Amino acid sequence: MPTIQHSTTPKSLQIMQWALNPIGYMETNRQRYGNFFAAPISPTTQDRFVFVNHPEALQYILTHDTTSELTAPGEANRNVAPLLGSRSLILLSGANHRRHRKLVMPPFHGERLKVYSELICTITKKMTASWQLDQPFSARTSMQKITMGVILQAVFGLVQGERYELLQQSLAQRLDMVSSPLASLLIFFPFLSKDLGSWSPGHRVQQMSEMCDRIIYDEIRERRSQDISNRDDVLSLLLTARDEAGEGLDDISLRDELMTLLVAGHETTATALTWALYWIYSRPDIYRRLMDELNGCSDPLAITRLPYLNAVCNETLRIYPVAALTFPRRAETPLELMGYPIEAGTLLMGCIYLIHQHPEIYNNPQEFNPDRFLEKTFSPYEFIPFGNGVRRCVGSALALMELKLVLSTVLTTTSLALVNKSPVKPQRRGVTLGQSPVMLKRVA
Repeated sequence: MPTIQHSTTPKSLQIMQWALNPIGYMETNRQRYGNFFAAPISPTTQDRFVFVNHPEALQYILTHDTTSELTAPGEANRNVAPLLGSRSLILLSGANHRRHRKLVMPPFHGERLKVYSELICTITKKMTASWQLDQPFSARTSMQKITMGVILQAVFGLVQGERYELLQQSLAQRLDMVSSPLASLLIFFPFLSKDLGSWSPGHRVQQMSEMCDRIIYDEIRERRSQDISNRDDVLSLLLTARDEAGEGLDDISLRDELMTLLVAGHETTATALTWALYWIYSRPDIYRRLMDELNGCSDPLAITRLPYLNAVCNETLRIYPVAALTFPRRAETPLELMGYPIEAGTLLMGCIYLIHQHPEIYNNPQEFNPDRFLEKTFSPYEFIPFGNGVRRCVGSALALMELKLVLSTVLTTTSLALVNKSPVKPQRRGVTLGQSPVMLKRVA
């Protein structure tokens, strides 16, 4: 029977490698140890983490994550608690997780999405109109402003105003504190985030967190005092949501869920959009095919069903997935996966990046090739950008719609060119995978 191998490199150095060069860490370990390898990536616990890089094993894990064999413990995600709060859906487990998920899910599906489609297009058009001819601009900065606008209006129901501007600025500054690989060490080594006085990074983090909290709690209290029966933003819907016992979310839970939606919905979508723009404008053949498909199509819902646009978005999410890993699942009893023995207490994490790069699943996996999604249908354990099982991203439908509508609006309202002369590379951005700078300019 094979055994799960691990690097003999000291734990502290492995955490540094994981924090500063996640792609290199994953690829090196797969080359050495195959589809399963131990990864001691938490400095604060003795938890045994195992990266799983095969869809068959991942399917078993994610379809048995509410059984006596496997669970999906929220406490395993404790490294994001300082940012999101302890009552975030990401940090809840068991019955509490199921209750919150039922309350949070409805605004992000079905008819509700139609309400947000025109909003996304309007915000994007405003952004494209601000780009000056032949003036280079940061793709990520522009995409962040678009996704922030969508989140603040769709989730908070905030339009331009003092609270809108304050929340936009304070949240952007808070997230930028962990935006580079080096700054991300604040997440992986929590002692660096302690408030040791005005000179310390932790002091600045604490200041910005408190400012965001004040704005969010003010909005919650004000909204509770209003008639919100005709409002369709997510905050208003969450305020009226009730579980089977007639109970809703308290202010702390609301704050934590809103912060989760702000961070997850803003950061991840901006990253995916930046990658998509890079690939589209670095590949004239892809650009032309997209323009031909978009020609004459103006209905937002029809745009979201266009096959080649869908393929481009899927390939963007495949080649460098924003989330490199699934949330951990814990083995509650000893079990066996593809011949490998798993000890009770082991935390199993599906390695989304390595599965998306698996040569047995994807031909020439490092090539950006949208046609692969027109030629084959991949299983939800071969293509898994939003996770799966009980921890699947609740906002995945909104994120996909936003990705397609922002791209189509940018392509049809302006002409851009890529300024970068050298290839853009993936790099750590907080707990996600981002990229080195992408610079564009308007040419018509």
